Amino acid sequence: MKVVISGYGRMGHMVEAALQRRGIELACASEDVCAVPDEVARECVVIDFTTPEAFRANYPTIARKFKAAVIGTTGWNDIHDEVCATFEAAGTPMVWASNFSLGVNAFFAAVEKACKVLKGQGYEPRVDEIHHIHKLDAPSGTAKSIAGIITDTLGVEPPIGAQRIGEVPGIHTATFTSEVDKLVFTHEAFSRQGFAEGAVVAALLTEGLQGVHEFKDLIL
Repeated sequence: MKVVISGYGRMGHMVEAALQRRGIELACASEDVCAVPDEVARECVVIDFTTPEAFRANYPTIARKFKAAVIGTTGWNDIHDEVCATFEAAGTPMVWASNFSLGVNAFFAAVEKACKVLKGQGYEPRVDEIHHIHKLDAPSGTAKSIAGIITDTLGVEPPIGAQRIGEVPGIHTATFTSEVDKLVFTHEAFSRQGFAEGAVVAALLTEGLQGVHEFKDLIL
């Protein structure tokens, strides 16, 4: 497998390091994924950690040119169906996630299980997240995913609190409060390395894959 990194900022450099640790070939890293030659793209999985604006502009080209795509960029949920349909029509496998951290995906599973137990028992949910000041979308895609799990499973839409503080890699909390007790689930990232490692795992999963998949559905 060969990889192209789309977006060569801090996350792009961490993805590069994760690829090196696994002995996976990096074909190139680019701030302009649309400029990657077609003959290179068709042999590569692209791992995209850019900005919401860049992904919105680039996803039709990514779907057309690349062997497969791993999308870690967030902030495009409003065009989710359109994006997925574009990859499906192009026959390009895509794995997306609001957060590729394996720990966060275990967090998703724990919250979903708790909601099944608590449903109809008078618990009020809330989601809170804290990220670094450079993060462009608020609330985070991960917080929205947690809220979506709660809404779909518990049947109550939770409020979401978002803060931007210093260089915090990411803290997500789901709280369930009743008249008799409170449950709190928290995931705290110590660095962005977990996001990069998970994205590389997702890239490996694209071998032989068809269609569009959320990362958690492939690993849980």
